[in-house]
Amino acid sequence: MSIDLRTYVFLDSLQLQMASFISTISKGYYPVAEQACCIVEIAPGIEINRLTDVALKATNVAPGLQVVERAFGLLEVHSDEQGDARQAGEAILQAIGKTESDRMKPKIHTSQLIRNVTDHHAQLINRTRYGNMVLRGDTLYILEVEPAGYAYYAANEAEKASHINIINVQGFGQFGRVYIAGDEADVVESHSIVETRLASLSGRTI
Repeated sequence: MSIDLRTYVFLDSLQLQMASFISTISKGYYPVAEQACCIVEIAPGIEINRLTDVALKATNVAPGLQVVERAFGLLEVHSDEQGDARQAGEAILQAIGKTESDRMKPKIHTSQLIRNVTDHHAQLINRTRYGNMVLRGDTLYILEVEPAGYAYYAANEAEKASHINIINVQGFGQFGRVYIAGDEADVVESHSIVETRLASLSGRTI
C-alpha cells in the first residue's frame, strides 16, 4: 500500500505548556517538558497502527498521541533522549520508503490577530479549549495550517519565542489549528516567528 507522508517534524525540546497540553489530550503515555518528540502524519490513517509498532520496536520511545482517522493518521512519540526520538522517526521513514524531504511543506490557510478580546468572545473560546484560558483584553493569534500535524510544531515554537499562553491546539484532520493569547507584544512576536519557521521547513508543495 502506498503511504503519503504528510507531516514529519522533530521537536528537540517540548516546552512547559506544550508538554502539559499534549498530556491533557493524550490517551497514551504523558510527555514532560524538555523531552524530545517526533510527530508523523500519514495517509491513509489506518497505517499509523503499523508504524506505531515500527517506532516502538526500533528504540526507547513512548507514544503520547495516536489518532486513527479514515483519511489521516497521526503519531507522536517522545523520549528523554533526542537520539531515540530521531531514531524512531527514521525507522518510520525507512518502513514506508520515504525521506524527510518527501513530507509536505506546511501551508498557512488562516493567520489572524485579534486585539483586546472581549469578555464574551473569551468565554466562547474557553468553553471548548484544552489549554490555558484567554482573558479579556488579551491579544489572540489564530493559525490554521495544512497538514494538521504541524500545529504542534507551531505551538511549541510560539512558546519558545515569547511569553504566551497556549489556549488550544488541534493537530489532526484536514487542517491544524492553534490558538495562543497574551500581551500584545508577546503574541505579535510569536506570530512573526512561528510563520517564519513554518515557511523555512522543507517539503513538497501542497
